[in-house]
Order: sequence, then C-alpha cells, then structure tokens
Amino acid sequence: MTGITRTGITRGSKNVLADLGIEDAEELSTKMRLAVEIVRIVRESGLRQAGVARRLGIPQPKVSALMNYRLGGFSAEKLMHFLTALGRDVEIRIKKKPSSREEGKIRIYA
Repeated sequence: MTGITRTGITRGSKNVLADLGIEDAEELSTKMRLAVEIVRIVRESGLRQAGVARRLGIPQPKVSALMNYRLGGFSAEKLMHFLTALGRDVEIRIKKKPSSREEGKIRIYA
C-alpha cells in the first residue's frame, strides 16, 4: 500500500515506473523485462550486433537501440518474437486475478 508514513517516506508499489508517474508504465515494464532477457541472451551468445540483426531480421542500428534499452520502436509482441528467434520458448498464461486486487497484472518469468 502506498502512502506517507510517520517517517515521511512513501512506500512504493511493485512497479517503480508507475510510482514515477510514467505513462503506460505497465506496458513499459513488460517491454523492459523482455528486453533484459534478450540482452542477457545476446551477451551470453557472444554474437556481434550484425549477427544478431540477421537472426532477428532487423537492421543493426535497431539492435543497438535494443541493447541500450531504447524500446520506443518495439512492441511487446515484437520482443517476444525476438526471443523465439533467439531459441527461446515464450509462454503466456491467462488466469483469473485474486479478489484482493482491483486490476489484473502482467508477469514475466525468465
């Protein structure tokens, strides 16, 4: 629960982007989690950006943007496609939210 405590410290939610008032925080958080996994896979593979670009079917400058977490030009769907191109399975599970929460949420496990 967010709010001011006796110490003057505000407890945040589990989404720091929402706490900062960033528009579309949930979508950006989802894209960031997907991108973190893509960057990890690329770094572990030892591929150069040109090789990654060929594998993902995008120009090298877009790979550079992705590796630097500039995600404005990428949808969550496109990032999931990149993960499959990098040899990963992506699973989406939909379930009913607990009654204790007002809204549903998106989680990514890697």
